[in-house]
Amino acid sequence: MSNGTVHAFAPGRIEVAGNHTDHQGGATISAAVDKGISMTLRATDDGHGLIESAGFGTTRIDLSDLAPHTDEAHTTAALARGVIAGLRDADVHVTGFAAQVASDLAPGGGLSSSAAFELALAKGLDALFGSGTLDPDTLAHIAQRAEVEWFSKPCGLQDQTAIAHGGILALDFIDADRPTVTPICFDFAAHGLAVCLVDTGSDHAQATDDFAQLVGDMTACAAAFGATRLCEVADADLLARIPELRRSLGDRAALRALHWVRESHLVRHRIEALRAGDVDAFLRDTRASAASSAQFLQNITPTGSQEQPAMVALALAEAALDGRGAVRIHGGGFGGTLIAFVPADLLDGFTASLDRWLFPGCCQMVEVSQEGVRASWT
Repeated sequence: MSNGTVHAFAPGRIEVAGNHTDHQGGATISAAVDKGISMTLRATDDGHGLIESAGFGTTRIDLSDLAPHTDEAHTTAALARGVIAGLRDADVHVTGFAAQVASDLAPGGGLSSSAAFELALAKGLDALFGSGTLDPDTLAHIAQRAEVEWFSKPCGLQDQTAIAHGGILALDFIDADRPTVTPICFDFAAHGLAVCLVDTGSDHAQATDDFAQLVGDMTACAAAFGATRLCEVADADLLARIPELRRSLGDRAALRALHWVRESHLVRHRIEALRAGDVDAFLRDTRASAASSAQFLQNITPTGSQEQPAMVALALAEAALDGRGAVRIHGGGFGGTLIAFVPADLLDGFTASLDRWLFPGCCQMVEVSQEGVRASWT
């Protein structure tokens, strides 16, 4: 057993483009950011994993029992068991460790803190007990499987893939298990834009049923064509049968399918805009995406809610931008976080206005990190 210590770091990630396109086989743009989860790990000989996380207490698991525990769903223990089981399947055998975790990713803050935790742990343990050479896609699959099967949170590979690779990535999910990863060379700051996450003051963690219904609506529309995902349905065919979808599945499902068509085109346009350095086109298409999410996808406000904090935050952010930049719901939606692309000369006024209108500290600036998850011996 080595007496050395491994330091691992996994960045958070932002969804630059592609609101609910990935699970239907579409494309997204994701990027790793400069904030993340740090983990210091050392090997032990007691057959247990000990994880001490600031703000989350201490978790201890028996490494002889790596099966999913239903009573551990949505806990650190579940993620750790799942990651270690995945490493074992990749011939990395963890015999005992102690880890200390620090994070500047707020849980539920829109930066995929759970995926960052999974990847920091996987990368750190691979360095500690393996060769440290598991590739980014293997690490992403280990992390995603831990989240789905152990943590009990259905998710695709978008977050884990972005964090594993780093940089700005165009991701195509036509093959859900092996997304195509294409780096995009673009510098927001060099093009006069700041990337800001806005906390709407609401928690989307309680919107699990809304997430499931959204995916279900899109999948039901695909099933009407004998398909499993909307990527298998031609746009013209879907549009031709909208009256039928409305009758059989309802207006909301039909609208969400229409969002899929619109947003899929908008993602491709934004990939081209970033590659060309065309900021005006990127912002224009981001504003169109924001409107599609609100009007057609309808993932701003949870079903039955009498309050609409995310919609209010969107209105206030647009007022602060005064026709410039762009802002839209971030990630899954139903509250949570907005992502705003703010012209640098407006940034101080933008943050001051939202601090006054929402609450102090609601804006968090992030920068793209070109590095994905990494680990080193110390």
